[in-house]
Amino acid sequence: MNFKPLEGLIAAPFTPFDSNGKLNLELIPSYYKLLKSNEVTGAFICGSTGEGVSLTKEEKMLVAEAWADATNQDADFKVMTLLGGTCIQDCKVLARHAQSIGLYAVSFTAPSYFKPANAAVLAEICAEIAAEVPQMPFYYYHIPVLTGANIAMIDLLAEVKGIENFAGVKYTHEDFMDFLSCMNFDNGRYDMLWGRDENMLSALVLGAKASVGSTFNYIAPVYHQLIAAFEKNDFKTAAMFQQKSIDFIRLLGKYGGIATGKSYMKLIDMDCGHFRLPVRNMNSEQFPNFSGDVNALEFEDFRSKA
Repeated sequence: MNFKPLEGLIAAPFTPFDSNGKLNLELIPSYYKLLKSNEVTGAFICGSTGEGVSLTKEEKMLVAEAWADATNQDADFKVMTLLGGTCIQDCKVLARHAQSIGLYAVSFTAPSYFKPANAAVLAEICAEIAAEVPQMPFYYYHIPVLTGANIAMIDLLAEVKGIENFAGVKYTHEDFMDFLSCMNFDNGRYDMLWGRDENMLSALVLGAKASVGSTFNYIAPVYHQLIAAFEKNDFKTAAMFQQKSIDFIRLLGKYGGIATGKSYMKLIDMDCGHFRLPVRNMNSEQFPNFSGDVNALEFEDFRSKA
């Protein structure tokens, strides 16, 4: 099938929960407007940032429907949902559902319990799921730090050439040799979406045109300025903005990890609740210190604004 490669910043949204840990879908229209206001071109929902592995199949459907309803009048804003990666049959159901509600694309990641033995097995799984929605772009989500599937994507691309709707890879790994090889594979046939916010500049140098990231939710202006400087061949300024992004990202580790992203969202007046177990959340005593550290980085000058 023919598809247009994605471009720009694609946010990986947090799934909003209320104070009882239930879905807060009423927030999603405002969330979409926030992303649009900050020139984000799409959303990769129910992924790592979106806690897809902590959602039931039914919850994933509700989240997908809420994003579809919020964005169905905006053909330029592309919504892709992560189907999962453990139960293949559930992935098929979710893929058909995504198609029925009009999402742009679907994505799948490797099973993390019964792991695929090699690229050929992984491609076989991709083929089964992609066949359920032959008219939708299908992306593989490469994040071996979480899945444990340490399979080179250049090997996967060699195995998926018969899958007509295999569009590309969301690449959340640090292997630039593999990433560049994938970009050049079969005359650039596949769409390679960069997935590490902290080294976007290096991916731009290699030719990346689209990135998927969690920090695009709350500091999108940093990356727009980074990209603008890069396009002007002003690498010194581009590197300065990359360092600014790293400074913000370091606070994720300082305050406990991925859940800290939802604390950033509170600072831009978009309360998405807490992460579900087993992810650890920041406690109330830590938040003032976190807020102080964030403000010391001139957050107000770089934060996403509605």
